Amino acid sequence: QLHVTDSGGRLVQAGDSLRLSCTASGYIASGYVLSWFRQAPGKEREFVGGLRWRDGATYYADSVKGRFTVSRENAKNTMYLQMNNLNPDDTAVYYCALASAGVIFPTPTRYNTWGRGTQVTVSI
Repeated sequence: QLHVTDSGGRLVQAGDSLRLSCTASGYIASGYVLSWFRQAPGKEREFVGGLRWRDGATYYADSVKGRFTVSRENAKNTMYLQMNNLNPDDTAVYYCALASAGVIFPTPTRYNTWGRGTQVTVSI
């Protein structure tokens, strides 16, 4: 069974950029979807963006569209989340999640493998 490890979070200032990484423990077959979620204190976990491994198709939440980009590096079994023009509302723990699916679901319950999370804090 695959495991995923998310990393790259840290304290940044508003307007900065940051790249998160999500690395799988082994080969990612074409039938998988990898997505990013985030959870701020006192709020529910929300979908950020995802990537379908079969063809590289991506899908984003409206709140991050145009600022965040999901990409991958197949040889490293790694997905990235490039975040630009960060603002304090982006402060959260960011989680990588893996699902055996053909569609990028924005619902956390569709994912059965999760990273431990990486903290992103955006200061004013």
